[in-house]
Amino acid sequence: MRAHHSSTSDEKKREFPAWLAVTGPVARDLHTPGLPWFPGRWIGGACLIVAPVLMLVGTPLRSPFHFFFPQQLAAQQQHPAVMAAAYACFALGNVLLFPAVVTLCRGIVRTRPVWAYWGGTLVVLGLFTRAYHAGTDQIVFVLSGTRGVESAGQLVADYYGAWGAMTWHPFRILGGATLAGWIVLAVGAWRSGVLRPLGAVSLALMSVHAFGTLKGTQVPVSILATGGLTVALVPVGVYLLRAGPGPTRKAIGWIVVTASLLTLGALFGPRG
Repeated sequence: MRAHHSSTSDEKKREFPAWLAVTGPVARDLHTPGLPWFPGRWIGGACLIVAPVLMLVGTPLRSPFHFFFPQQLAAQQQHPAVMAAAYACFALGNVLLFPAVVTLCRGIVRTRPVWAYWGGTLVVLGLFTRAYHAGTDQIVFVLSGTRGVESAGQLVADYYGAWGAMTWHPFRILGGATLAGWIVLAVGAWRSGVLRPLGAVSLALMSVHAFGTLKGTQVPVSILATGGLTVALVPVGVYLLRAGPGPTRKAIGWIVVTASLLTLGALFGPRG
């Protein structure tokens, strides 16, 4: 009896305090065996892990350079490989957050449907807005290489002035969703039991991440935001991937087909 009591005490000592836990009890039940759902356990779980990690990698890569566009353009000319990797990682992570957020909402909607509806919708609209700005980033980087940094910088300055007057543009209107959506989603994740308070606060930090054309890393705000996103989502993804058996042969076949299509797209896709 003493040995059993000692073993139990040792296990309790090794446990994390409740306030340090990130995921809630509902996170372990996101997958229902035998019930198909979009995007599925493997895609959803993988995106919950890969998406925030990509953004966390891209954010510090561009942190040595001031976040505003003149310095970002200068850095792109001096360190093209680093800046290309930084912006590509952040943009791809942003895209992969779409299935990740859909997966997270699957757990929230069970007990807090309104929070899932509005939090998920606002965040997804914000992700599309960031994708739009990622497209403008790429255009400016290309122009800086063909027309020079000064010409590209003047183009961005003129664009900022025109953009401020475009109150009708959909991606300007959705700017508020880019920030508020993460707070709504975080509250829903906490109230539904998908995330504990620490995880919810970490997720809500993404609301302070700046967005816009050629907006680099604001130290320490951007790093805290993407770091919080990683802390909140990665454990949920791990739980989800461990919630069932490994991928079937059919799933592996689809992975091969998808990888082949992506490769063909990269090699033979539209050039303009």
